[in-house]
Amino acid sequence: MIWNFLKIAVFITAIAAVTFGAALLSASGGELRLTLAGMEYSLGPLRALLGLLVLFVVLWAVLTVSGLLVTAVRFLAGDDRAFRRYLDRSRERKGYHALSEGIMALASGEPKAALAQATKAERYLDSPELTTILVAQAAEAAGDRYRASEAYKRLLSHPQSRFIGVRGLMNQKIADGDTETALKLAEKAFALKPRNAEVQDALLALQSQKGDWKGARNVLGAKARQGLLPRDVHRRRDAVMALQEARALIDKEASIETREAAIAANKASPDLIPAAAMAARAYIADGRPKYATRVLIKAWEAQPHPDLATAFAEIEPSETPQERLRRFAALLRLRPDHPETRMLAAELNIAAEDFPAARRAIGDLVDTDPTARALTIMAAIERGEGKDDAVMRGWLTRALTASRGPQWVCDKCHQVAQDWTPVCPHCNGFDTLSWREPSQGAVPMPHGADMLPLIVGKGRTDPEPAKGAEIVEPEAKTEPPPPADVSTVIEERQGDVRSRPFAVDYAEPADTRKS
Repeated sequence: MIWNFLKIAVFITAIAAVTFGAALLSASGGELRLTLAGMEYSLGPLRALLGLLVLFVVLWAVLTVSGLLVTAVRFLAGDDRAFRRYLDRSRERKGYHALSEGIMALASGEPKAALAQATKAERYLDSPELTTILVAQAAEAAGDRYRASEAYKRLLSHPQSRFIGVRGLMNQKIADGDTETALKLAEKAFALKPRNAEVQDALLALQSQKGDWKGARNVLGAKARQGLLPRDVHRRRDAVMALQEARALIDKEASIETREAAIAANKASPDLIPAAAMAARAYIADGRPKYATRVLIKAWEAQPHPDLATAFAEIEPSETPQERLRRFAALLRLRPDHPETRMLAAELNIAAEDFPAARRAIGDLVDTDPTARALTIMAAIERGEGKDDAVMRGWLTRALTASRGPQWVCDKCHQVAQDWTPVCPHCNGFDTLSWREPSQGAVPMPHGADMLPLIVGKGRTDPEPAKGAEIVEPEAKTEPPPPADVSTVIEERQGDVRSRPFAVDYAEPADTRKS
């Protein structure tokens, strides 16, 4: 402390002396007169400046020698580390200067310069928790992944920097696609800092990809307890994970646990369609159809969906089409104007062979929302009413270029998934699939397919005979065969009951089915 005070005092004295000398030089007309040992010396401006520089060098040398002398006195007094501390102070000054230059270079977007300064700081400073971090970050920015990995590994040996090393290695393994190692590192990082939001998100994503839903629910609960996740979002995502746990239990044939998990998922988020369908099937297997009906009605009120109608049909699988139509009235009255409700009502009436009622149910849906399913339902109605086959083919041809209707679409990457999953199969986004119509719903058809309904939908017309030609009476046409029994067709389609369990054989083209 005293030595630092002395250095500051000497510096202030030197500045005062320079100022005083400049004032004397200005007052003397540009010449400096010095009297030493009875002799007078006259110095010009250049000589005066050189004299001042020499004076500064002498002062610096005096200070340096004084410091060495003080260090030598301390060493002789019994301080064995006096000279080491003197040399360390010089090295620290150089090291911290290099460290600051490296940080500035890294922040300025110059990773190679930052890496050079970081290497220089490593030589001078004995603080690996500082210099190694800079080396790792600079090497990562410069694209030297091997050197960055080695630096992260060195950080593991220091308690203060262990988390930074684990996190850095975890991010590298995620970038390399090594999810197994990345998951272990993420679990270690979460144990070191459970409140770190980045580590929580990475661990959740890795556990979701692996299917460790129990561990993912624990991490999700930790985020909710720490206030990092809104309560409604936590409830929804926890229900999604509980649903996946139930699906895993189904694979293991643990029926009791499956029912409990599915019911718990539905209670946590009643509007989650897969959870509602699975909970309803769990109630059906448990012999409680009333509870299944209640679950499906509540979910249908929130969002009509074909899977809910399929599960609702499984409550009474042996009922007749008329009985099913009466029982489904509880669903149909909830959202009567929804397209899914109107198409479901039309399918039920087709199965009951009440084609006028089916036409009234479908209404103007083929004009306001002409999806492939609505158009094929209209084709079935035309077939059931005995219309010409060309009319039915016209509706089916329109279905070729029509939108496929709502599907499971990812809100993040906007890709279509075949079935609902908690993790998008395209971008690995968690809970991003929603039931809606994709932005590119219509399927473009080449070679003027838009004109096909106009061409196919018209019946053949015989050309007018030429003048003077003999008119030949046409042969008597046989009556077309009656339409196939709808109930028989439904029995043949029992295997395909996922998306349209109540529809007749629409003769739907393969291009319009969900892949």
